[in-house]
Amino acid sequence: MDTGNIVIAGGGLAGATAARTLRSEGFTGTITIACAEAQVPYLRPPLSKEFLLGKDGEDKVPVVPPDWYGENGVELLIGDPVVEADPPAHAVRLASGKELGYSKLLIATGAQPRKLPLPGSELAGVSTFRTLDDSRRLKAELSDGGRHLVMVGSGWIGMELAAAARSYGNEVTLLGLEDIPLSTAIGPELGAFFRDLHESRGVQFRLPASAKEITGTDGRAGAVVTDSGEELPADLVVIAAGVIPDTALAEKAGLTLENGILVDANLRTSSPDVFAAGDVANALHPFTGEHHRSEHWYNALMGGKVAARAMLGQDAKLDMVPYFYTDQFDVAMEYSGFPSLAAGQSPLLRGSMDDGSFLAFWLDGGAVVAGMSINRPKVHKTIKALITGRVQLDPARLADPDVALEELLPDA
Repeated sequence: MDTGNIVIAGGGLAGATAARTLRSEGFTGTITIACAEAQVPYLRPPLSKEFLLGKDGEDKVPVVPPDWYGENGVELLIGDPVVEADPPAHAVRLASGKELGYSKLLIATGAQPRKLPLPGSELAGVSTFRTLDDSRRLKAELSDGGRHLVMVGSGWIGMELAAAARSYGNEVTLLGLEDIPLSTAIGPELGAFFRDLHESRGVQFRLPASAKEITGTDGRAGAVVTDSGEELPADLVVIAAGVIPDTALAEKAGLTLENGILVDANLRTSSPDVFAAGDVANALHPFTGEHHRSEHWYNALMGGKVAARAMLGQDAKLDMVPYFYTDQFDVAMEYSGFPSLAAGQSPLLRGSMDDGSFLAFWLDGGAVVAGMSINRPKVHKTIKALITGRVQLDPARLADPDVALEELLPDA
């Protein structure tokens, strides 16, 4: 298929990457991207890292330069999302009322931040964090320092925002439901490493604890009351309690849902000409034989490419090893692997946490299923090869820093 009408519902990384891949693969038909936000498609990782910290300007945030769309014949509809899809009729309706026909439809609607029913959450100074506008606003509020920020949520976004706020010289208190931050994602040992890093830089934790109420005067937040009754000063409150896949469009269209939109390895939904990619897609992974839904940028990037090629009739599969990264203070972390396979396993360390530079591996049945690097760049190509090769390893050699990782590969 090199002609036709392809509609992309969603203006994030997955949608923009799909459009770019369609053109690079020779598709000459019509491409329309319908965006909910009044922004050209942009990358989310910088919002809580480089952009928020002022290291990168807004020119580094777009997925592709804004002129790319017009130059490549891609119609970009800003602030006019798809609100209804009719798969049998191969048609969609936009918020503006405009109707479009399609030969293939890609749903890349992403996710929405989870909102907590907290008294006082409507006060000025209280927000969630998801969009470029959120990052712009928080950057303006934090950059002069001297504020009291309470973070509600101890996941990756909460920890990254806490690090950024503290780097600007603000007082930061972080609440979370876990005993140790990030322990659900990477286990208590490594979660404690990040907790100690933050505490050494002045971040205060209340764990486990939850916000019971936000109080204030003159319509602005002034404090967060925890479930233990403690009152924490708060000029700013950011609720980072995770996200929920935005499945409203898919649900109206009658697509099969299960922790997002259920898709096969080709990212095809229960309707043959409708595909889904990015945060909203719960895709079958050939490696595990299970469905995985990922909220990380690499999944959106690769999902956009796979969906584009699959819509063109190619046998493209989302079969890459999942990957994500975080930057907090002077720690750069990268993670490759399958958290579901690593769950409950204690990590095997190569190097010492005390040195601030080490590797961690999770094994299942003698083979690596996930690997993490702390301030150790350029190792994840090898880690991914160990995972995909299902290499049976001697744990002692894997832990030995004198044995090069490449030597553990089967063809070494």
